[in-house]
This record gives sequence, C-alpha cells and structure tokens, in this order.
Amino acid sequence: MARFEPKKVAHIDRNHRHKSNRFIHLGNKLVKVLVGQRRAGKSYILRQIVSKLISEGVQSENILYINKEYMELATLRSAVELEELYKAYRQTLNPTGKVYIFMDEIQYIDEWERFVNSHSQDFAEPCELFISGSNSNLLSGELATLLSGRYVEFEVFPFSFPEFCGITRQEINAESYRKFLQSGALPELFNLPNEEMKQNYVSSIKDTVMLRDIVGRYNAKDVNLLDDLFVYLVNTASNLISITNIINFFASKKRKTNYETLSSYINYLENSFLVHRAARYSIKGKDTISGNSKYYLNDLAYRNYLYAGYGYGIGYLLENAVYLSLRRAGYQVFVGTIKDTEVDFVAIKGERRMYLQVTLQLTEEQTIEREYRSLKLIDDNFDKFVVSMDDYKIPTNEGIEHISAWNFDDFLNE
Repeated sequence: MARFEPKKVAHIDRNHRHKSNRFIHLGNKLVKVLVGQRRAGKSYILRQIVSKLISEGVQSENILYINKEYMELATLRSAVELEELYKAYRQTLNPTGKVYIFMDEIQYIDEWERFVNSHSQDFAEPCELFISGSNSNLLSGELATLLSGRYVEFEVFPFSFPEFCGITRQEINAESYRKFLQSGALPELFNLPNEEMKQNYVSSIKDTVMLRDIVGRYNAKDVNLLDDLFVYLVNTASNLISITNIINFFASKKRKTNYETLSSYINYLENSFLVHRAARYSIKGKDTISGNSKYYLNDLAYRNYLYAGYGYGIGYLLENAVYLSLRRAGYQVFVGTIKDTEVDFVAIKGERRMYLQVTLQLTEEQTIEREYRSLKLIDDNFDKFVVSMDDYKIPTNEGIEHISAWNFDDFLNE
C-alpha cells in the first residue's frame, strides 16, 4: 500500500525550501504541479506539505503518497493500474472526507492525466492532488489538455543564495556570495563531507538525468554526443550561440552531426532542466528573435565540480546566478537587443518588466560606460538595473539603479 510514511529528514531541514511552498495554497480543487530537475527538492516540498496537513489535523489515512522511484511501485505503469491502487487504498484504509493524493515523478505512469483529471473533479469523493515530474513537457501533451485551466505549476530550482546562507550559517555579504558562485546549490550537496564526494554526486545526477530522463525517454541514439553537447553548453554558458556555431565546433573536432540532431538534443537537455535557454528579445519591437540564444545552467555545480578547468571566469557564473534568481522569482527571462547593443536580461512577469545588466565590477570608467550605455538607449519607463559585485552602493545614473549581487534575491522578494 502506497501510504505516506514519514522519512528521516537530512539536517538541512532548518532552512531547506523555507520559502518554496508558501505560495502553494491548499484547500482548492486546482491540481498543484511541481516540476524541476531531479534532486532539486520536489519530493522534499511534497513531504513538507504532507507534514503541514498532518500538523493541521488531517488524518494520516487521508493521505496517499505515491513515489514512482520506490522499488515496490516500479511495476505501476498506467492510469488503469493507478486507479486500481487508489481503489485498494480506499478499501483498506477507508478514509472519510477529503483525500490528499501526492504523486512523485508521475511522468513514468502512462496516461496519468486521465486519473488526475477524474479525481480532481470528483465531488462525491473529494480529492486534492499534488504531482511532481522531472520533465518540462509534463503538461504539454495532448492528454494534458484535459487539465487545461485546472492546475497551477511551480518550477523548483536548487537553493537560492539566501537559502544557501541559511544552511551554511553564513552572513549575506560579498564573501559568502563568492562562495555560493563557486560551489553548487543542489540540496544533497550540503550533506556531503568533502569535495570528492560532491564531485561524484554531481556527476551521478548528470548521468542519471542523461540516461533515464533523456536516453530512456527520447531514445537518444548518440550518448557520447549528448554528453559532449552538455559540456559545450557548460563551457559557453552566458554566451550567445547558435546551433550552427555548435555544428562548426564539432566539425573542428572531426565530429559529424547535423542541425536536426543537435536541435533535438538541446531540447532534451532543456526539458530535463539541465540547462535553460534565454531567447533574444527586441526591446523596440517587443517580440522574440529567432537565431542565437544564451544557455544557462540549472545549477553552477555542473561547472564548478565537473568542468572547472574551462576558461570562463566568475563574471559568467554571476550572470548565470542572476538568471536563476529571476527565474525563481517567476520571471520570463530574455536577452535584450536594442540598436545593435545587448541588454543582458529583459525580465517580464505579468505587467512588470525590468532591464538588467550584470557585470563583475564597476571600477573602471570604460566598464561603467559599456554597461550603462545599452540601458540608456531604452526610452520606455520600465525599471533599469545594473547588478554587480561592488561592495558599495553606486549612485543612480539617469534613472538606472545599482544592486549588489548578494542583495538581489531579497530585492526580488520585496
């Protein structure tokens, strides 16, 4: 029987995901969907919600927790079998009142949407459903249209900088932020005692995502090419690139590939949350531009623990971290273009829009001129910011505000 059983929680629970579930409102018929990379904390958040429900008086027999990664549930593969399990649960435990159903890594159950759609709308036996998955296309298939308008989605990222400081018991300042940029934020890393174990752990996650979430799901044929493509995207993170660039790179290494294969493989890496793509955006025309894009890592651990020997410096890590902060805060993020110049980020959430430049330091006049120039070309009234590692507040320049990088998450949460 797939009943929730409390598990031993790692020592990081003092701050683990301390803000992640505060926006997951309970007590309604919307299906709550958590998506994100493996081991980013989705299961932990689901268990936090279970604990909250129990602490508020919900009986344990009213909670059904199904994790497809448990060995005893390995044979659970279809919506029909899921329905049979649910009926056995009700017959065995005989819950009264609302039932709370939690389904972790649901993408492994064929036609799961039919089960979720049926029980989320069941007024005779009311249910509130919470599901998680490690694929960004979880709700983009034909069957997912059954749930249209009846779900709310949350993307779970690795730890933010404030969470990092809470776990490691450090003050929020420039020194701790540099440590954050040069480490990783996957939750389990904070339970590992040394760098070698952390490196092995990050490598195992990457390999698991590659083999189970990409090769297994999409039947990708060339595993070596997939791995080399990921290394290339790590090495070029925060740079504008095109698929043609990548083809030429592999050609220079005597590796034959083609546009279609590389395009598919990049999509697979995106769908599994290893990387994120920021498309170019015309600030004047207010629409996206096809062609070159930037790619950002879902966690800096991939660069810092697996490919640290590559040449790009902390400035690129900073840009990647700012991108992730914006995404955590719910923004769509693009690379801006205006009058042949680049704006690092155009961040849009609802009616709010921000333009941001990210730079390591603003100590030289030439750097200040370069970073502020593109923002000054924008003639609308949306907010403009420069984010840097300078440890002093830089005065407002023609309406452009300065934010120290280690205060950026708090700024976004205000």
